[in-house]
Amino acid sequence: MCLDKAVLRFAGVVVLASLALAHFVSPQWLWLTAFAGVNMLQASFTGFCPAAIVFKKLGAKPGVAFE
Repeated sequence: MCLDKAVLRFAGVVVLASLALAHFVSPQWLWLTAFAGVNMLQASFTGFCPAAIVFKKLGAKPGVAFE
């Protein structure tokens, strides 16, 4: 799996999990959704993505967005 797909899938899982937790547990979990959104926004401007760094160290093949 390439780095781009891994990061996008991870972000999707985080957003969906936090929405489910907000619905079933506590609305405070929406802060995790907000954090994920802010992180994706800043990564689009700066190119710095902590998840991409972790996936790269785990051996994900380079993609085009996070080289």
